[in-house]
Order: sequence, then C-alpha cells, then structure tokens
Amino acid sequence: MSKDGNLSPEGLEALRARFQEQSRKAQAYYTIMHQVRAIAGSDDAANAWMNAALPAFEGKTPAELVNEGREEAVLSHVGSLKP
Repeated sequence: MSKDGNLSPEGLEALRARFQEQSRKAQAYYTIMHQVRAIAGSDDAANAWMNAALPAFEGKTPAELVNEGREEAVLSHVGSLKP
C-alpha cells in the first residue's frame, strides 16, 4: 500500500490474483459438493464426506485436496463412487 493509502499496481494485481484463486477453489468445492450430494442424498452427508479423512487420499480430506488444487483427483474419486 502506498503512503496515501491506495494500493500500488503490484498490490492490486496481487489482490486480484488471490481473489481469482479463492474463487476457483470455491467453485471446485461446490462442484464436488453438488456431485457428492447426488450420491449421499443430503447437504449434511456431502459436507461430512468433504471433511472426512479418507484412505483413498492418504488420510487427507477431500476439502484439503481442493485447497491444494487437486480437485481433479477428488472428482475422479467421486466418479468412481457413482452407482
């Protein structure tokens, strides 16, 4: 931030990049939640699954993997759960 309280161009770009990354993670999270809800039957069950440490993910939760940018691994696993 500059002395006058405004963001510098670099600061603004860093903020924009951080927002875009958080937006991407949120979109991935809710895409997965939607698919899991269709299998599990409720938002509560899907939320519990997203926050459960799973052997398929070496003890990590699906939410942790999404946060790490590994949503494709989670989506692939969800695809294998569909009846």
